[in-house]
Amino acid sequence: MVRATASGGGRFEQIGSYSRALRVGPFVYIAGTTAIEPSGKLHAPGDTYAQTLFIFQRIEAALEEVGAELRHVVRTRAFLTDMAAGGSGFVKAHGEIFAGIEPVTSGVEAGLTTPGMMIEIEVDAVIHDEDGRIDFG
Repeated sequence: MVRATASGGGRFEQIGSYSRALRVGPFVYIAGTTAIEPSGKLHAPGDTYAQTLFIFQRIEAALEEVGAELRHVVRTRAFLTDMAAGGSGFVKAHGEIFAGIEPVTSGVEAGLTTPGMMIEIEVDAVIHDEDGRIDFG
């Protein structure tokens, strides 16, 4: 059975002994991902829509590193600092990214660690063929 991990290069990954992405067989799990750029700067402070698009780019790269694609995503979870102010930005970006894929999703209001950070997203995926068949080999 395939087991693969990918690192996002985050400073807490090594300290906390976790992977950005973990694949076990056809199942893929992406850790909570924020809009921190490689430089360490927060992308688009205060803008949930822009941060969501940026985060899904990071998530797509992590999926690809372990052999998955956005079309394999079955669940997204969003943690927003302010559901009333940022929920619509998340929903709009999610709709653009997942049009035709339509994973289940949920949103939770939560405190995040960096001022201006509006959202953190985690994803679960199941690698399957075009007919939905899964190879457990």
